[in-house]
Amino acid sequence: MRVLFVGDIVGSPGRQIVHDRLADIVAERQVDLVIANGENSASGFGITPRLAEELLKKGIDVLTGGNHSWDRKEILEYLPHEPRLLRPANFPEGNAGSGLYVGTAKNGVKYAVLNLQGRVFMTPIDDPFRKADSELARIPEDVAFVFVDMHAETTSEKIAMGWYLDGRVTAVVGTHTHVATADEHVFPQGTAYITDVGMTGPHGGVIGMDRNGIIGKFLTGLPARFEVASGDMQMNCVLIETDDQGPRNAAGRLRARSIARLRFCID
Repeated sequence: MRVLFVGDIVGSPGRQIVHDRLADIVAERQVDLVIANGENSASGFGITPRLAEELLKKGIDVLTGGNHSWDRKEILEYLPHEPRLLRPANFPEGNAGSGLYVGTAKNGVKYAVLNLQGRVFMTPIDDPFRKADSELARIPEDVAFVFVDMHAETTSEKIAMGWYLDGRVTAVVGTHTHVATADEHVFPQGTAYITDVGMTGPHGGVIGMDRNGIIGKFLTGLPARFEVASGDMQMNCVLIETDDQGPRNAAGRLRARSIARLRFCID
């Protein structure tokens, strides 16, 4: 089984890359399942119902979120009606939407996607580690592939989650910092891991935003309006391949055989 995860989609430039490249990548790499983080797709902050539907129609099977999931007020009424659009599961009970989705991939394999958010240097929400325990307990036994998007600020919290879930899920990938890391590997018990996948959008600025506004804020300390950057368009992804014939992990899920970083550039 081959699963493609697309790093944080930033603004209209990021959406355009998905529109232009995703179908070809899926065909060329024989991808069975596509997951993407979409919390920055609306001008860099949040996602709207229209954009969620647009991305899902472009071949993305599940959209994950993060701290910007709530930035657009219209998404609150939409979340309960589109289970393929996730927000972090460890936000307090009673919030709209869900952090867990269970579906069936193109090849007939049942899968689950779990979205979590870290707490270090971020909003002090519920414990993502204990929430991972309770959410994994809800997943049906016949689900073979379990994927986790750990949306967090610090490398330590993401790596800790990777070790914590090794042998219980097929993959743990980090999002949020928009800078791809070079530590992709498979843990001893068969869980694929990377600290950050990077972002999909313009790399000609500062983590997707126009560099002048960001630099000005650092120089003055004053509030600044951030606009989506332009130039150096990249689509950063990881491709995870499972070991379908080998033994399952301790939780009875597929083990990862490999995880590879992919970067597609547009002039």
